[in-house]
Order: sequence, then structure tokens, then C-alpha cells
Amino acid sequence: MKQQTISKAISYEGAGLHSGLPVQMRILPSEPNTGITFVRTDLPGTPSVKADIRNVTNTMRATTLEDGEAKVFTVEHILAAFYGMAIDNCIIELNSPEPPIADGGSATFVQLIKEAGIVEQDADRRVYTVKQSHGIYEEDKFIVIRPYDGFRVTFTSINSHPMLGTQHADYEINPDVFATEIAPARTIGFTKEIEQLQAMGLAKGGSTENVIVYDDTTCLSELNFPDELVRHKILDILGDLFLVGHLKGHIIAVKSSHNLNSRLSREILKEMQEEA
Repeated sequence: MKQQTISKAISYEGAGLHSGLPVQMRILPSEPNTGITFVRTDLPGTPSVKADIRNVTNTMRATTLEDGEAKVFTVEHILAAFYGMAIDNCIIELNSPEPPIADGGSATFVQLIKEAGIVEQDADRRVYTVKQSHGIYEEDKFIVIRPYDGFRVTFTSINSHPMLGTQHADYEINPDVFATEIAPARTIGFTKEIEQLQAMGLAKGGSTENVIVYDDTTCLSELNFPDELVRHKILDILGDLFLVGHLKGHIIAVKSSHNLNSRLSREILKEMQEEA
């Protein structure tokens, strides 16, 4: 398969989920073999950081990339859109440290990619086929990847909230499945956490439209899917694992997090380096 980028630049304005800061985002085509690069146009010298697992510096509530003066966080939703839509190379210009929350999932970014158009490039796509099983375990949570001829994600979410409970989803990932079944799934939040999160400088840009908000007993948002939580967890995995590139393998996870996702990505990177 050939690498792909978008046909033309496209822009979008919004606010960041955690920072709440206004942001102007511009997505531009990029040359083959350049990957995904974030550029901070608001900083002197417009420093950039590549979407690479080696640039991850924080995984608390979101994934943060950092290289010198260039720092961006909550990158997983837009990276999931690139992975899900089979985009290899793009430049993302931001005049703020966080991409827009947009719809709260990846649907807005998928629509932007479709509006810009997708173009095939004169270079083969690099798809790494996982040769060994790798697993990250932490108490009652885990994420593993096993050799598999394709790309599949199986996730089980277990939550004590009376409207959530146990949710399970299993998808072979391709652009059609991603756009219809995964991309519209939004992030989740609980009213009892909001005050604490905002005191930590987080969740300042969330609303009941771009976040599925639950109080102690009910859901304050209108759901896109009955099992939207577990679908969003799969979305997060796609964004976090795209930091090592396109993969062939079967991911199986229970209650995984950005931290566990990133640790698995580093294990995959080790195998890739040993194979090289």
C-alpha cells in the first residue's frame, strides 16, 4: 500500500479540552516519509515536534508530546483520525498548546480529512507486523498486542457507574469502520471530578456536547452509541499507538489508559529496533 496525505490545507478553530484556550489549527499536506508533525506557530521560531512515542512526556488524562520548546497535549484524538483514515504524512499547525476538542472524538477531524481530500503518494507505506506478544499489566488493568494478520482492537471497559457497568467492543480497523463506528465516540467525564480537574488546570474546555458527562446516577449528555465509552477507549488506543506507526497485530485491553497504551508502544518500538 502507498503512503497518503491530504490534497490541500484545511483550517479549523475551537478550544482545547483541558486548557480551554482558543486555538486555530491548520492541517497541511506533507512529503512522503515525514510522518505527522505538530508546529507551534505561536512560539518564536515556530518549533515543531513529531508524533513519535519517544517524544511522549506525560500521559495523565491525555498524551503530551514535547521536543525542546515545542509542546502539545491531548493529541490522541487527532492522531486517531489520521491512523483510522490511513493518513501517513501531515503537518498540524497550532497557535496554542492543544488541538481543538471539536466534537470530543475524532469525527470532526475525519470530516476535515475528507473535505481536504486524500491523495496517494509515491512511497510505500511502512506497516510493522508485530512478531511477538507484548503486555503491560497494572493491578486490574492491562493491554497486550499479539501477532495477527490485520489490525484488530478488542477492549473491555469496567466502570462502577450504574449506567456504564461492563462494555465490550471488538473491531477490525479500516477507514470505513473507523469513520462510522469509532470516530463519533466522545471522551467521558464525571461531575464529581470536574472541580478537582479544573483545579489541576484540566477539563476547562469540556461541555455536555463534546464530553459524555455523568453525575452520580444519570447521563447529562445525549449518547451517540449505547457503548460510547468503550468505543472511545479504542479511539484513544489508536491515537496512542500511532506514535509507533501503522501496525499489524491484535490489541486486547481491559481498562487500559494513556499510560498503559504508551508503555505498550515503547515495547513495540523496542521490538522494531531489534528487528532493524
